[in-house]
Amino acid sequence: MESTTTKNCRACGHLIRGRSDKKFCNDYCRNGFNNQLKAPTENNIRNINHQLLKNRRILEAMLPLEEKMVIVGLLELTGKGFNEAYHTQTKTTATGNTQYFCYDLGFFKIENEKCVIVRNT
Repeated sequence: MESTTTKNCRACGHLIRGRSDKKFCNDYCRNGFNNQLKAPTENNIRNINHQLLKNRRILEAMLPLEEKMVIVGLLELTGKGFNEAYHTQTKTTATGNTQYFCYDLGFFKIENEKCVIVRNT
């Protein structure tokens, strides 16, 4: 038989009774406490994923469906909210260009503040 004791809930501080290993007075407090612990990490991951998806949407909007590549101004991309620091993978081409991909769409810089948007095929 398990011993019973009295202690305070880790979330709300109310007195709880029951098993000696009980830490919370109810499921609401347990969930709230654990969500609070994960919040900073989850927010960071959510923000990164949001920027990755935003980058992909911008690349998709600028690359017509029937085209494999298109040349655009880098300022045009960044003006729409594109952040080149966020990408899911990189590839180096045979010509030595490093392509940065947001999932299946990528870009690489060329001269005169221009870049090429490409599809990963």
